[in-house]
Amino acid sequence: MAINFKNALGVHEQALQLRVQRAEVLANNLANADTPGFKAQDFDFRSALANAQAQSQPSGMQRTHERHMDDWSGQDRAALMYRVPHQPTLDGNTVDAQQEQTRFMRNAMDYQASFEFLNSRFKGLTSALRGE
Repeated sequence: MAINFKNALGVHEQALQLRVQRAEVLANNLANADTPGFKAQDFDFRSALANAQAQSQPSGMQRTHERHMDDWSGQDRAALMYRVPHQPTLDGNTVDAQQEQTRFMRNAMDYQASFEFLNSRFKGLTSALRGE
């Protein structure tokens, strides 16, 4: 009996990938906190995860040859949106460093939670394969 990793790992594999992308975006915002005219960006994690899940569902079309194109109509990155600032600065920068740090830390904690969940799943699969 073959192990289906998509069923075994659930949504957490895609969540980890999106958390990494969001960490990059938030780190870029923090790095440009003093850049005049820089516009803070972010993406809606929930809608990006729902979109990633919808794209991972098998469609009616399947590849029958390795040189055929995939039925992939999505983007490999979540759609970035500009953040509306609570208090815009005179130089046009929309990054609020404290809020960005808070979002970055929250994203890091959520990443760690998904990682720990996947780690426990792999430990469970390993023990099942060993017959423990």
